Amino acid sequence: MNPEIFKITGALAVPQIGGLVHDYLTMSDFEEWHQHLSFPPFQPPIGLALPVWTSLHLGMGYASYLVWKDGGGLNGTARVPMALYGAQLALNWVWTTMSVKLRSLKWIFVESLVHAGAVAATGLAFFKVNKIAGYLFIPYFAWCSFNSMLNFEVYRRNSGEGRTIEEESG
Repeated sequence: MNPEIFKITGALAVPQIGGLVHDYLTMSDFEEWHQHLSFPPFQPPIGLALPVWTSLHLGMGYASYLVWKDGGGLNGTARVPMALYGAQLALNWVWTTMSVKLRSLKWIFVESLVHAGAVAATGLAFFKVNKIAGYLFIPYFAWCSFNSMLNFEVYRRNSGEGRTIEEESG
């Protein structure tokens, strides 16, 4: 069997497994809190999240493989792009934890802006190593930008002065 298949599979699996594990650990608390929030009319249906994130994770995973391969791994030109990739993945996974544990709509919005910026930086860095990899980050950046706009609107509708929902009701 071609060893590249294992590398591609690993690159595809990392964001998927990280996202699924993280969601599994936080989903019940997230759903309980989520139902008490007011959302704007442009809020996508909750059932859309899994197929969207699955496709985005597959795209970013394959992009990371292309950069790793063409950029010589961590010893070549892929070093900085792959570090940015790791940082944006961490920010991706932290968002749900922030939602569930902090329940601060203000900080969720701020984190989503930082995440979108990290995604843009990663996409640009990937583009310099492999153009297809950079292009694969365009839908991801678009979704993260939309998510930031949505997070701002949820914050605006539900909180005052960045307080948590518990502080609002207490």
